[in-house]
Amino acid sequence: MPNNKRTIENILVKNKIYLAIIAIILIILCIQNIYFIIPSIIVFSLIMIYTYWTDNKKTTEITQHIEELTFSIDSTARNALVNSPFPLAIVETDGNIVWKSISFVNEFGNVDIKNILDNLVKEIKTEIETKGLETSIDMQIKIGKRDYKIVGACLRKKQKGIKKRTEYMVELYFIDNTEAIKINKKYEGSKSCIGIISIDNYEETMKAISTEEKPQILAKLERSIYKWAEDTKGVVIKSDSADYVLVFEQKYLEKIKENKFDILDTAKDIEINGPLQITLSIAISGDGKNNYEKYKTALATLDIALGRGGDQAVIRTDEKYSFFGGRSVEVEKRSKVKARMVAHALEDLMLESDNIIVMGHANGDIDSIGSSIGIYKFAKSIGKTAKIVNSNYGLTLQDFMEEVKKEEEYNNAIIDKTQAIAEITEDTLLVVVDTNKKNYVEVPELLDKTNKIVVIDHHRRSTDYIENATLSFHEVYASSASELVTELLQYTSEETNLTTFEAESLYGGIMVDTKNFTFKTGVRTFEAAAYLRKNNVDILKVKKWFQSDLESYNLIADIVKNAEIVRDTIGISMYNIVGDNANLICAKSADELLTINNITASFVLGIQKGKVFISGRSIGDINVQLILEKLGGGGHIGVAGAQLENVTLEEAKKILLEKIDEYFAEGTN
Repeated sequence: MPNNKRTIENILVKNKIYLAIIAIILIILCIQNIYFIIPSIIVFSLIMIYTYWTDNKKTTEITQHIEELTFSIDSTARNALVNSPFPLAIVETDGNIVWKSISFVNEFGNVDIKNILDNLVKEIKTEIETKGLETSIDMQIKIGKRDYKIVGACLRKKQKGIKKRTEYMVELYFIDNTEAIKINKKYEGSKSCIGIISIDNYEETMKAISTEEKPQILAKLERSIYKWAEDTKGVVIKSDSADYVLVFEQKYLEKIKENKFDILDTAKDIEINGPLQITLSIAISGDGKNNYEKYKTALATLDIALGRGGDQAVIRTDEKYSFFGGRSVEVEKRSKVKARMVAHALEDLMLESDNIIVMGHANGDIDSIGSSIGIYKFAKSIGKTAKIVNSNYGLTLQDFMEEVKKEEEYNNAIIDKTQAIAEITEDTLLVVVDTNKKNYVEVPELLDKTNKIVVIDHHRRSTDYIENATLSFHEVYASSASELVTELLQYTSEETNLTTFEAESLYGGIMVDTKNFTFKTGVRTFEAAAYLRKNNVDILKVKKWFQSDLESYNLIADIVKNAEIVRDTIGISMYNIVGDNANLICAKSADELLTINNITASFVLGIQKGKVFISGRSIGDINVQLILEKLGGGGHIGVAGAQLENVTLEEAKKILLEKIDEYFAEGTN
């Protein structure tokens, strides 16, 4: 009743002011004429009596009116609560239901609501203790087959006893959201997805097929694509000889995922004469405000599929990627047309730039440094100078870096991170070699300081690739970045005269990444090596750069000896000694495991600088890249790696085994 009292007090204060004013006026009259004293006293007394009587009367009337109004409001509020159209309950934080509305009883009369409320209140209590009483309640919950939105407020109460503790009562409204969710789901499902289906190596494949067979094989392939698209109830349009555009509703996307893009296997099953087989790359995007934007993101997603070697599907939704397939070996492209075009474009970019900075990946290896030296020579051959960024390198490069120090020119050409950041400008051409990952380059900060970026890489493209590259020479069939750079050097406008050291650097990059020309070697690999051999490359000298000492060799032998065989053909071993060269020992041990009969893939785990390093190797039957990508790593189908933090070797091994099981489960679905 505080409002009632305040209203009455306001009236009394006003009357007192009026009486004071009248008293002052009468006093003034009495001072001027003493004969007014008695009449003034009589008049003021009458006024006082009247005022007292009227005040009492008004107070009674106002009080009665306010009480009637308050009762009416309280009754209305009580009726609103009791007859609320929404189920309403007041629950204590110990789970006790204090009160529930008629709607609540009618809605949940046949449901075991007690357990649901107990769990709900526990969650709310945790929120209150974490964020405070002022936290508004806004939650989603499923009860039976219905979806409810819960809104409410908290009321604090004190419990009496020996120890006083604060408890709460929670007022909860249950709003049935089932139909709204259904409508929203239907709306989301009706949104369009854009897909692009591309035939890998179309020109090479068509050349391998006879003129008579070509129409029949293409008809089989197209029929397979159209039949596969029928499940999406979508429309397939052939955009050119090698590409098809698919438009369908998003609600069919889950079905496509469940089928694991079986069209990839169907295409490979089409028989053609010769060693080649037809493979597809598929990109699907649901990201974008309209169909045009979705098509653009689908094109970018297709680049990722092709950059990872093709023969796979990539789905992009909510700016996240899902990968399917990608189990076959990349097919070498025989044509050097792209290399020539890239060389001419790179030359133009260099001539237009103020300065050139070349950067490889962090903890650089011989392929990273060797290809950087090749790009340095490319720039020098056309009259431009360049700088190579290298602050750190792996232990495998110690002997090689000793050779670099003997070359005075390269001592001045190699700069550290601080110098690179100081020298780069908006008109600097930044050439990134042997990686396409933003976070794996030597100095990631350089990527944000110029818009002129060139990427030269042979690794399968990851989702965090450098998107804003002005020029990209990304060929996953290539053995190494050194092979790609060697090809570019053959197409400069001015003749490139490699020194023996420069040729040996590039040759070393190819040799190490191909495991002495036994892995991922194609015709173009040997052509690049032959070009370098003309420059008096000392092969024995290059081999000595990467020889193991006796102690390391004995460690590798012990690791191989203790290997465990899983799934009949996969060797897994661990290097238990913590040291600065653990990643090198693991890599060499994984290579050595592959030399054992019947082992088709190998994984070796070790600890270095608090992280667990995993090196994976394969002869091609098993895609180690797909397995280690599940652990945040990457690489090639036959060579890959990953790093795990905050786990022990045993825990990392257990996780690896789980991912291997997932890989085989996906392959059999």
